[in-house]
Amino acid sequence: MNKEVLWKSFLERIKTEISPIAYDTWFSESIIHDIKDNLVKVIVPMYIHKKNLKENYNELIEELFTEISGSNFKFEYFTKEEVETNIEIDTDHIGVPSNLKFESNLNPQYTFENFIVGQSNKFAQATALAVAENPGYMYNPLFIYGNSGLGKTHLMHAIGNYILEQGKKTVLYVTSEKFVSDFIGINKKSKEGNNFDTVDIFKKKYRDVDVLIIDDIQYLGNANQTQQEFFNTFNDLYGNNKQIIISSDRSPDDLKLLEDRLRTRFNWGLTINILPPDFELRMNIIDKKIEGQMLVSPFPKDVKEYIASNCTSDIRKLEGAITRVVAYATMMNGSDISIDLTIEALKDYFVKSVISKNKIDQVMQLVATTYNISVEELKSKRRAANIAFPRQIAMYICRTYLEESLPKIGIEFGGKDHTTVMHSVDKIKNQLKTDHKLNIEINKIISQIK
Repeated sequence: MNKEVLWKSFLERIKTEISPIAYDTWFSESIIHDIKDNLVKVIVPMYIHKKNLKENYNELIEELFTEISGSNFKFEYFTKEEVETNIEIDTDHIGVPSNLKFESNLNPQYTFENFIVGQSNKFAQATALAVAENPGYMYNPLFIYGNSGLGKTHLMHAIGNYILEQGKKTVLYVTSEKFVSDFIGINKKSKEGNNFDTVDIFKKKYRDVDVLIIDDIQYLGNANQTQQEFFNTFNDLYGNNKQIIISSDRSPDDLKLLEDRLRTRFNWGLTINILPPDFELRMNIIDKKIEGQMLVSPFPKDVKEYIASNCTSDIRKLEGAITRVVAYATMMNGSDISIDLTIEALKDYFVKSVISKNKIDQVMQLVATTYNISVEELKSKRRAANIAFPRQIAMYICRTYLEESLPKIGIEFGGKDHTTVMHSVDKIKNQLKTDHKLNIEINKIISQIK
């Protein structure tokens, strides 16, 4: 049995032993690299995979592989870059290392299974799952930051729900406003003139848990006494290997209103930035959201691309656009969903992206200058070769580099039909396969885009 067949048999076997989300995250992209002297070398996508397989799955991997192969093997894990450069990264230093019942406050709808993964959030998802599988030890604290609407809260709830499913640990999710509110409640005195009961309840709620999840920590900025209490809570949990998960709209170093000692502690574990979804991920999210709609009329590809191109940094806005288009089509007596209907439905919903428009204008100006024609000629309907070819190049750059939708490019180039744009993009794409000089010209133009 060769190594590839052996590894395929192993993957089929381990798939039956772990959850689907764990298999998809940690094993689905693994590749066997070499078997020699009872040592198996496996290539994995990222360092987080290497660290997690070694610390949390290695015993199971060796046991199952022994069953399949009939021999005992040790395992080592490498990324593709490590194999190519022959330089190994030490993952040990990556990221550094109740009796009273409370509601977890978790939203059961937020899970790893329905968190849509793409290149821009792949690392964040893998790290979150690693923490969920081994809370308190893998990365503690875990600090997640990024702009609103990118999935921070979804990931935090997914971690909590995953841990609760294992049934062994207690989880508490609160916003920083709720933490402040509970802390203020400590100062309410009882009839006996003391606040011992409220202090005790507060401490039990926040310290007698295995996992504390605090959302939007930036709102502690103006509450100095509350920061002191959170500092004490953090130290108590951390000292007892209890997992702390924190989110913010900015990195720890940018939380200037928080005390230095808090910001320092936030950097003790692993800080991850959730990036805006790239075009491919936005398209996947649209497809997933459409699946949940009972649609009489399908969403054409150009409609999806139009929405994806105009909602570049907020997944909630993406979902809202889909809902708005469906509602508009229903109000129009069940009209088919088309690009014209979509533009009409969303004309007051999208704020015109000045940056995006400026980028397209810049591409036009750079191409026009390169080929000694005017921007007006690029936007015109003239088909002379000295104008049509530069126009096709400009459309190609806007589509592939700026990731603009076909309809939007058509509109900016003088109202061209989206099929015209598609033809132009395909023509340049095919010519680039054999034309080295054109490759250089286009890369030169792209390098000048600010």
